[in-house]
Amino acid sequence: MEAAEKGGAAGVQTPFDVSERRAWAGSAAAYEAGFGRLCAYPVPALLDAAGAGPGMRVLDVGTGPGVVAAAAGARGAQVVAVDPEPGMAKRAAQAVPDASVYVAALPQLPFQCGQFDATVGNFVLNHVGRPRVALAELRRVTRPGGWIALTIWAVPAASGQALLGRSVAAAGVPRPADVPALAPEDDFPRTEEGLTALLEEAELTETGCRSLAWDHHTTAEEWWQGPAAGVATIGRVVTSQGAEGVERVRRHFALLAEEFMDGGGGLVLPHRALLAYGRVSRPAA
Repeated sequence: MEAAEKGGAAGVQTPFDVSERRAWAGSAAAYEAGFGRLCAYPVPALLDAAGAGPGMRVLDVGTGPGVVAAAAGARGAQVVAVDPEPGMAKRAAQAVPDASVYVAALPQLPFQCGQFDATVGNFVLNHVGRPRVALAELRRVTRPGGWIALTIWAVPAASGQALLGRSVAAAGVPRPADVPALAPEDDFPRTEEGLTALLEEAELTETGCRSLAWDHHTTAEEWWQGPAAGVATIGRVVTSQGAEGVERVRRHFALLAEEFMDGGGGLVLPHRALLAYGRVSRPAA
């Protein structure tokens, strides 16, 4: 594992980016035990969309604990992976010893123009403050003719994805001022049409986008441990009012989770994501 500059260039990193770094700091173990299993579902389709195969140079951006990197490596690809959180990068390096893993973040990656045959990002674009700038950087490091494939969460959220947010709302816990939303001028519709338009704005060609829907099987205990530990933005909101606030959200979570119980003590949580892809037609300017 190698270190690289973790933030974007001066003037590019936004308050949203800063908040995201705080949300994920030190969260690798808790993420992998909960949300990580959820986010693994689209990986095969993501790699198919990128055409990842033997001998290809594949960049996995926002690798987390290395699930996408491992799957790409299993297909025979030469994998490079990056994540801004050192703990995540360390876990990825341990999980995928054949990959080159760097601590680095969008929108500034430590790679040459056109270095990769394919670039993938599994639930990454929803964690950057300037998605258009991030896409331009992904395009820069991908060779002409190469593919970029991305997943993001769809809006409106599926019922299982909305469970934690509903619990927070029922508990009356507001979003803290230091957990900013994406600036309106940087946002885009989280729909098939909206994500496709974003890729076309980045001058990708042969673009496409489709919805992925699945039921995530988990338990109430597993699903609660991530937000209770402060993982991700939802975790920062849950923990923002201290132990009393966490307990208040937990009580509402326990009640609302009953509608997703499978009869055997587990939860079945419907989720929906968008998978988009496009080809780089010419070198970045």
